[in-house]
Amino acid sequence: MLAKLTGWLLLGIVRLLTGAQARWYGCPPKAEQRIYFANHQSHADLVMIWAALPEELRSITRPIAARDYWANTPVKRWITTEVFNAVYVERAATAPAAAAAPVAASSPEARPPAASPAPAERIEPSMEPLLPIETVATVDAPVAEGRQEIQGELDLPAPPPSTPVAPLPAIEPEAPAAAPEPPAADPLAPLIDALRSGDSIIIFPEGTRGHTGEPQKFKSGLYALATMFPDVVLVPAWIDNVQRVMPKGEIVPVPILCSVTFGAPIRVEEGEERRPFLDRARAAVIALRDV
Repeated sequence: MLAKLTGWLLLGIVRLLTGAQARWYGCPPKAEQRIYFANHQSHADLVMIWAALPEELRSITRPIAARDYWANTPVKRWITTEVFNAVYVERAATAPAAAAAPVAASSPEARPPAASPAPAERIEPSMEPLLPIETVATVDAPVAEGRQEIQGELDLPAPPPSTPVAPLPAIEPEAPAAAPEPPAADPLAPLIDALRSGDSIIIFPEGTRGHTGEPQKFKSGLYALATMFPDVVLVPAWIDNVQRVMPKGEIVPVPILCSVTFGAPIRVEEGEERRPFLDRARAAVIALRDV
């Protein structure tokens, strides 16, 4: 109930400020699934074209709203969700960035050289006498002579020379495998879901607001949707004067008489490529400016 009352209040304010005149030049208002595509010069475009539709069409038509602007405060998020039933889109969809540190560490050039482990301590057989040198020096001569005789009788072989042990090779730690990057989110996914559910939508194929009075080159989203849903009616629309109500960078609206002119539907012709269709769709919108 609150959303409905808020909708009527906003509708009254918009019509008071702009007049919100709807001019059905090329097609009548009809409760069929449509994609309305229009020029884009102000944040008020969304509200303006929504207010220009008859009530029976507003209930089945969902405007496209940039999430970074229309959902950045609780009030705007509630209005666009509960009143306009808007479809949020990301204006700059990017794939999540991979963690740089693990990837860099996996590169051989980035890793510091592994320190070679110290060779294991080897205990060589001792050739020193069992008694300290000072003690040996004080032994009586007969005892020393007897010891020499015993060594001569045993004829013990000389111990082999010690062989140095080569250090163990350094074991490189296995680099962790880089995690695969998740696929980038499809910016058209919310629009596709809305069309699959049977809703009509309002889109602005320029992707961003212009300020020259001439629509910018249309982006490919309109063509993709038109080819995916060939039975959905494509209706061009020209929003006039709304940029003067709320120019880019302004937040206080100025009362100016505005209108929305709806033109004749178009469709993707058989074998028509993307850019020729988008140029033709843009021309259909511009042609409504002087009607």
